[in-house]
Amino acid sequence: MRLSASSKAAGAKLFFQKWLPDTPPKAVILLIHGYAEHSGRYQYFAEHCVNRGYAVFAIDHWGHGKSDGDPGFVPDFSVFHDGVDALVEMARAAYSGLPIMLVGHSMGGLISATYLLENQSKFAAAVLSGPAIKAAEEPSAFLKAISGLLSRFLPKLGVLALDSNGVSRDPKVVAHYLADPLVYNGKMGARLAAEMLNNMTAIQQQASQIELPMLMLHGSNDSLAAAEGSTFLDSKISSPEKQLKIYPGLFHEIFNEPEKDAVLTDMTDWLDARIGSSAA
Repeated sequence: MRLSASSKAAGAKLFFQKWLPDTPPKAVILLIHGYAEHSGRYQYFAEHCVNRGYAVFAIDHWGHGKSDGDPGFVPDFSVFHDGVDALVEMARAAYSGLPIMLVGHSMGGLISATYLLENQSKFAAAVLSGPAIKAAEEPSAFLKAISGLLSRFLPKLGVLALDSNGVSRDPKVVAHYLADPLVYNGKMGARLAAEMLNNMTAIQQQASQIELPMLMLHGSNDSLAAAEGSTFLDSKISSPEKQLKIYPGLFHEIFNEPEKDAVLTDMTDWLDARIGSSAA
């Protein structure tokens, strides 16, 4: 399903897909994927959630997967928030009245967290998986300044490459990641890198505004997004219902690690409890 994007991505077509249980769902999960990947990589995640009675709606971000846009670049971070807006409206139209759960991974965790600053009333709960709240190596003030200049004058210049070996301890997952034609393996452009740094700063400064029930999941050996980011959020958000779970030894994509079934069960057990508490 492809729909028109709005705002600074005017004219672009975004790709959406959904997975539905055979019986009426008890809630809707909105899946917000990470940088350079796409929603199609979450088939196993979706099947688990559907088997637990959830409908799953997902988007390919602008510049990702089957959506329009330039890989490694974004005109403005708000374009990603526009996509979440469209996903929310799609879920509401299909299942009016059902609880909506936001699940964001990696850059999708950053998108989700910053989106919540203005939109947390739309959701019953949120889950962040390996969220990019803090960089694995904190950039210097000089690097931040340079990234701002490059963002302005050479916004598509490649400045950052990710190590695909940090995705998972499972070599098959890494091989499939590298062979996937919808995964972008080039460098992140200067504009997107600067936008991510700016939004990391924003959520670090404003995290206390979030009062929504939130579960933060992170692998302790995540080399792409520091587990410290999840620990930081857990200490700063104001929600009385929050939980942090750091999985010893796991890499970045905890939903694609050998222990993925346990991780997914932890997530859906927690979401089930939020549905129960909201109905009580």
